[in-house]
Amino acid sequence: MSPERLGQHFLADASWQERIARAVRIDGGTWVEIGAGHGEMTTRLAERAGKVFAVELDRRLAQRLREVTAPRANVEVVESDVMAVDFEKLTGGGRFSVYGNLPYYITSPILDRVFAATGQWERAVFLVQTEVAHRLAARPGSRDYGYLTVFAQVQAQVELLCEVPRTAFRPPPKVDSAVVVFRPLPPSIDDLPSFLKFAGMCFRQKRKTLRNNLAPYFGKAILDSLPEGRLRAEQMSIEDLLKLRARLVGFVL
Repeated sequence: MSPERLGQHFLADASWQERIARAVRIDGGTWVEIGAGHGEMTTRLAERAGKVFAVELDRRLAQRLREVTAPRANVEVVESDVMAVDFEKLTGGGRFSVYGNLPYYITSPILDRVFAATGQWERAVFLVQTEVAHRLAARPGSRDYGYLTVFAQVQAQVELLCEVPRTAFRPPPKVDSAVVVFRPLPPSIDDLPSFLKFAGMCFRQKRKTLRNNLAPYFGKAILDSLPEGRLRAEQMSIEDLLKLRARLVGFVL
């Protein structure tokens, strides 16, 4: 599959490569690079990291990457779909950080894969579309706040580091991008999948009230008795959603 079909836009501007590398403060350790491409950031990572696993699905790019990184003994090119990579096996069970320039369509699945490596991942640094970055880092009450926000922030501290213009990429995308940094939070919810399912119900139709979104699951009567029923999910913090879920336990239709 070609890079174009994969939705890849490579960070070609050397000044932005260096700016990001410095901002991320790579200080040794093991890094897994997702979608290493032509090695634009691989060499920057290798200069500062102890070990770099450069994951690339495209066979032609992977071969070229091996040639580019051959002088660097601390780089291992992994020709694979990142969704098939076993992080624990790849890194020998050690702790690692992640860097990647992510197409929009695979942002959530990759975050899910990284977050699942509980106790192993230390930091994740991703280049994503600016719109997605604002959704990931949003605060309750803002128009960007939604299920993706809750999904990310219940599992990690999220920081929007900087925005990167579309002109820094080849081929240039139609939108600007941003660097987002994730740091793991200690597990605080007993049944995270169940909570995320509930959050998905709350945000089922973003402009509707919680009463309308949750009525098919809990019934209108119980929701009419709750003051939160008149609110929209975007007005609820993660703590508010947790409290609401706890109050609705036992009322599932």
